[in-house]
This record gives sequence, C-alpha cells and structure tokens, in this order.
Amino acid sequence: MYDLPSYIWILVGIGVIGIPASTSFLLYRGALAAGSSRRSATWLAAIAAYSLAAWLVVSGVLAGAGIYRADSGGSTAWFGLAFVAALGGTLLATTIPIVHRSLAAPGMLPLLTLPHTLRVVGVAFVIVMALGDLPWIFALPAGLGDIAIGLSAPFVARALDRDEALERAVRFNVLGIVDLVVALTIGFLAGLGPVGLDVTPTTEPLALLPLALVPTVAVPTALTLHVVSLARLREALRDKRMVQRILAERSSIGVTS
Repeated sequence: MYDLPSYIWILVGIGVIGIPASTSFLLYRGALAAGSSRRSATWLAAIAAYSLAAWLVVSGVLAGAGIYRADSGGSTAWFGLAFVAALGGTLLATTIPIVHRSLAAPGMLPLLTLPHTLRVVGVAFVIVMALGDLPWIFALPAGLGDIAIGLSAPFVARALDRDEALERAVRFNVLGIVDLVVALTIGFLAGLGPVGLDVTPTTEPLALLPLALVPTVAVPTALTLHVVSLARLREALRDKRMVQRILAERSSIGVTS
C-alpha cells in the first residue's frame, strides 16, 4: 500500500462511492417513472446499492491483500479479471427486465449523464503524479480527461432535460468512453501489464489502495452508463428523424396542394 495523503483517499472515495450511489438513485427514479410502485423502486435501488457496495468491499480487500500486485505474490491478471468481471456484471444487469425498463423510462437521459459529474475527482491522478507516484503519460490524459468529462456532464444533462443537443450528448458519451479506454490501456502498458512502456514511475499504484478502486469499481459503472446512454440516444435520434421526415412529407403535400 502506498502512503498517500488522506485527501487522496477522500477524493477517490467520493468517486468510487458517489458514482455507484448515484447510479442506484437514478434506478430508483427510473423505476418510478416506468410505473413501478415506490416499494419496488426502493427494493431495486437497495439491491443495486448493496451489490455495488459489496463489490467495492471485495475489490478493496483484494487490493489490500496485494492480489492485484504481481511483486507481492499476486498477479496483474487478477486486476484485469476484476475489471472484466465488474464491467460484464453491470452490463448484464442492465438486461434484467425491471432494470431495463427503469433505464429506458421517460426523462432518464439527463439522469444517466449526471453521475459522470463526479469524474472531476480524476484530479487525484494528477496530484499523485505531482507527488511522484504516477507517470505523466498516464496521469495527464486520465486525470484531465476525467475532469473535462466531469465538468461538461451537468451542461449536457441540462440540455437533454430540455430535449436539446442529442448529437452533443452522443459526442459526450463517445468521448467519455474513449477517455476511460485510453486511461485503462495506458495504465496496463505503463506498469500493470506483463509487457509495455518502460516508464518511471510505473502505474503500479493503480493495483493498490485506494487507486485500485477506481478502475475496478468506478470505471465499469461509468462505462455501463455510457453504453446505456448511447443506446437510448440512438433511439431518441431515430424517433426525432422519423418525426422530422413525417413533418417534411406533410409540408411537401401542403405545398403541392
């Protein structure tokens, strides 16, 4: 475990607890909007929160025991497996009927965007780099990318709340995915993977507490939100274009008549 300042733990905690917590809340709101009873919505949110919290604890225990760190008897393969399992689990959960209905409920697009606001805590990567424990080649794109996504999320959500800027929201979610994929790729190449870039320091702190909780807990949840948002945006754009086509056809008929 790296002896990082307490404020780094707080920043990381805000992200890895806040993103799953806000995701559970939006499931509650979505369930109500989809017509579920308040009791069913509460149970859905509670189960989601419990599942995400349980994984947070499990991943924390694994990181604390050095399972993600190869030179302490563990293996970086476990780190990758933890990420894949978390991402696969959250994506699979979105196919559960009540979860799917909640995420597809009216008015959910702005809510799906808001949890990304908490990604501003990516500044922690930049701070740890300044402390000399992370390489700039990882910390700058990962940290600044997260900050940019976090700062823009409320504006995108506000525009979506007014049924505006669907194309802008698509770009936001695509860039959000690119940011996370680039960060993960550089993280593995710069110290977490078996082969890669020869840099000093390496990204080994990502396999240790508290930073290990970001790629194994917060990132899979954020990626799932992006994927769900893009699916909903595709449907919204299709409906919008259909309406525009119908209006254009009616206008054309009116002109010719």
